[in-house]
Amino acid sequence: MKSISVIGSGTMGNGIAHVFAQHGFHVSLVDIKPEFLEKALATISKNMDRQVGKGLLTEVEKEASLARISTFTELEKGVVQADLVVEAATENLELKLDIFRKLDQFAPAGAILASNTSSISITKIAAVTQRPGQVIGMHFMNPVPVMKLVEVIRGYATSEEVTKSIMELSQTLFKDPVEVNDYPGFVANRILMPMINEAIYSVFEGVAGVVEIDTVMKLGMAHPMGPLQLADFIGLDVCLSILRVLQEGFGNPKYAPCPLLVNMVEAGFKGVKTGEGFYRYSPGSKDLVVSARFAKN
Repeated sequence: MKSISVIGSGTMGNGIAHVFAQHGFHVSLVDIKPEFLEKALATISKNMDRQVGKGLLTEVEKEASLARISTFTELEKGVVQADLVVEAATENLELKLDIFRKLDQFAPAGAILASNTSSISITKIAAVTQRPGQVIGMHFMNPVPVMKLVEVIRGYATSEEVTKSIMELSQTLFKDPVEVNDYPGFVANRILMPMINEAIYSVFEGVAGVVEIDTVMKLGMAHPMGPLQLADFIGLDVCLSILRVLQEGFGNPKYAPCPLLVNMVEAGFKGVKTGEGFYRYSPGSKDLVVSARFAKN
């Protein structure tokens, strides 16, 4: 594989484009608006500057990597030469199904179609294409340039050849791929989201405060980040979407999202992306300040 198309230039999409370009692949980054793509390129450049500052990348390598990224606002033009397409759009089933119908139409017949979905069924996505054997999950972790794991999700019809190819490709990116089967939440979020939900319930029921809960998990369980801070980082709306996928997929009430989480998302408090969730986030500041709604008197 030499030519990679990435659909969606948000946090995950620009991170995926960054990693592929850094490792010598030609990347077509696709989004619906030029300003989204401009912002993505600026983010990639800034993140590569950090790598240069840490001695992980030279200035020459940075410029060469950026030169390997082309941007497109038309899906057809962005995937016409792709060997692999990685969809990294919003975690919305209907949106993803619509994208994959179009990818099946526009991408070369031999191209592999991958989704970066964190919970939606690869089998269901593959079923809207004429190439279900070539559809697979390629779930990167955030931040993509830093995190080593790639959860490789094999749909019901995904071929052995395609699975092996994506496992090997992930290793060329200096990632550690783990193959899993296609069930709701896969492995990462099937385990993580109930923990986050339980942490939110602990706030909701007054068991402890936000800082106390995160401190227990950081110091007691050696987690680098507490579950409430992590939920803010992921996006509370994304956490809610994944929990609903788990609840619907398994038909088990244990996955029902906490009412507090539902209310926060409906009120627009989605974490880092909106400036406030369980904590408040100020541009340029790394200080962790508990939201006034959860601060102790």
